[in-house]
Amino acid sequence: MADLSTSFLGIHSPNPFWLASAPPTDKAFNVYRAFEAGWGGAVWKTLGEDPPPVNACSRYSVHRDIQGKVLGINNIELITDRPLAVNLEEIRQTKKDWPDRALLVSLMVPCEESSWKSILTQVEDTGCDGVELNFGCPHGMPERGMGAAVGQVPDYIEMVTGWCKQHTHVPVIVKLTPNITDILMPAQAAMNAGADAVSLINTLSSISGIDLDTLSPYHAIDGQYTSGGYCGPAVKPIALNMVGQIARNPATATLPISAIGGISDWHDAAEFIALGAGTVQVCTAAMLNGFKIIGDMTDGLSRWMDSKGYRTIDEFRGKAVPKLTDWKYLNLNYKTVAHIDQNTCIHCGRCFAACEDTAHQAVSMTPLPDNLHQTQYTIIDEECVGCNLCQITCPIPDCITMTEIDTGNSAINWTQHPANPFREQ
Repeated sequence: MADLSTSFLGIHSPNPFWLASAPPTDKAFNVYRAFEAGWGGAVWKTLGEDPPPVNACSRYSVHRDIQGKVLGINNIELITDRPLAVNLEEIRQTKKDWPDRALLVSLMVPCEESSWKSILTQVEDTGCDGVELNFGCPHGMPERGMGAAVGQVPDYIEMVTGWCKQHTHVPVIVKLTPNITDILMPAQAAMNAGADAVSLINTLSSISGIDLDTLSPYHAIDGQYTSGGYCGPAVKPIALNMVGQIARNPATATLPISAIGGISDWHDAAEFIALGAGTVQVCTAAMLNGFKIIGDMTDGLSRWMDSKGYRTIDEFRGKAVPKLTDWKYLNLNYKTVAHIDQNTCIHCGRCFAACEDTAHQAVSMTPLPDNLHQTQYTIIDEECVGCNLCQITCPIPDCITMTEIDTGNSAINWTQHPANPFREQ
């Protein structure tokens, strides 16, 4: 079997799967159960100064697809509401009992150097492996000048990270907010201040929905509601993009990344690692399925690595980064055309409806010669632009495939194209 052991910032763990800072890591009881199940590490739920904040009720709401599957969870939970001393003692004991697991601590205190110095000293004394600066929480804490209020201002990120690097000897990971236009700006600020790594993404500001019977939100609190943090499978594409942009940018390419965002199985984890992540952090999948999902995650990743000949995580980490580019460098002479496998087609007509109504009228509809009550759908090659919409709408896996067509033209991108008035000469 492939070797899943990981060394991230010198922090060793038996596999790259860490629990993210969230309700599953709120106390020793949870973390012990996770480690017993096989998780490689955990980031303790965010600690702050005493007295701890008071949470509201209820805290979670859900966004589902039409079949009822959870796409994402919206939460308005704050940082730990347990006393600092209780958390510190549990962290200390947990690290003693589980020395082979990565144990980091998430932190959030006011933007005052004395506050950061005080909590860092206390946390480092527990023997934990590192700290994660929570600059991402989008609700509740920004109103107090913390969380995303810091993460959305690169100067604040650089200032606070600099304090933390000065006042602790353990690795400092900066957790970035996705609620920003350009993720490279906060990443660069963290790097400028000497951050050892970044983790991303934190949750996205969201409202999960409105109950149309009551015209109230799904997690109303005494008739009112607020925007919360959105996480789960639906945020994965956003997280992949932000991780990829940091990994491919020359100014931040050397910055280690702990990836977070919609990681639900081994396949998701492998994608983030291929984009340069050194570890992956999981929350929603564990909350929905329990800690024992780690068995499927580690087994699946090991088997896939074996099938590809990868002996260690590092052998495929970052392999997808060189292929990530700007739109302007894509080959405009590359062409694909859809093909419908008539042997697996169930004649549902979804490809026709999608293409006829909303795309390029490239699917023909004709009665089957031996069954006039059933329709055959085929692609009109000269009309197909290779947009993939028919493949996306088809309910049968691999029934519609995209076939590359040789146009006979050399590769050319927008920087070279005659239609570009600023093309490279």
